[in-house]
Order: sequence, then structure tokens, then C-alpha cells
Amino acid sequence: MLLLFITFFKIGLFTFGGGYAMIPLIHFYAVDKFKWLGEEEFIDIIAIAESTPGPIAINSATYIGYKKYGVKGSIAATLGVVLPSLIIIILISAFLMQFKENVWVEYAFLGIRIAVSVLILNAGIRIYRKTDKDWLSYILLLFGLIVVSFDIIPIVLVILIGGIVGIIHALIVKNKGVDEDA
Repeated sequence: MLLLFITFFKIGLFTFGGGYAMIPLIHFYAVDKFKWLGEEEFIDIIAIAESTPGPIAINSATYIGYKKYGVKGSIAATLGVVLPSLIIIILISAFLMQFKENVWVEYAFLGIRIAVSVLILNAGIRIYRKTDKDWLSYILLLFGLIVVSFDIIPIVLVILIGGIVGIIHALIVKNKGVDEDA
């Protein structure tokens, strides 16, 4: 359980930009290094963690901790991922006024924002590669990109629409397969 806490503490400590930027690190530790999750389960957990209330990093840490050690594991993983941000925010708020006008700090944040964008893009590409692809997935991908890029509807609705369409599609395909077997 200590390893779980330390792992998520490192993830929380070395990842700037929030949950999406943490996805590659969570994947590395939970899937590649410690084998706490399989690839398919990881993709499912990210989808669930994104569509449920709360930050994606906390939701995924809670799930992984619970899967590994039950309630105590979920508490350890969640505290591990939350504590670094809490400590950093307290330190920033204590010293922010001294550095607020510093041009070097402004440049550093610009660089961090660019790096976070790359991490998020990397996570999206990795998930895309591991996802089953058919005509419907490409339509949903295009739909999601358009409505999110132009801020047409809230992201929550995009997730709900994707889930509903996926369920309907699965029911149609399943029923079609049953009819063909009969």
C-alpha cells in the first residue's frame, strides 16, 4: 500500500496541468510498470473517470487503489495524488505576490502550458490507438472534435451522446448477430 501511495504521490508531484496531463504517467505506472491494470481496463477507467464528477486523476487513482487494496488502497492512492497539488498550491499562494510580475516566471508558465498540451495530445493518441475502430467510432470522433472545437455543446453532453450511441450500436449489432444465428 505504501508503494501505491508513493507512486501516486510521484504522479501528482511531477505532473503539471491536471488530470489529462497525468494520464500518460498513470498509464506507465498502472499498466506498464506494476501491471495493476490491463490496457483495455485502463482505457475503460479513463472513460469512466472522465465522465464521473471530480478530477480524472483522483477518480482513476481511487479506482486503482480500490482494485488493489480495497477502501484503504483507494484512500492511499487518492491522498497520494492529491497531496502534492495541495502542498504546491499552499506554497504558491504564500509566495505568489513576490513572483507575480517576474517575467521569468511568466515564461516558465508559458513553457509548462505547451508541455502540458503535448502530454494531453500524447494521451489522446495513445487511447485512440488502443480503441477499437469502425465506422461509428470515426463518426463519433469527428462529431466530438467538431462540437468541442467550436464549443457548440458542453463536453458532458458529448460524453453522454457518445455513451448512448455506443449502447444503441452495441444493442443493434448484438441483436443482428442473434438474428443471423437463428
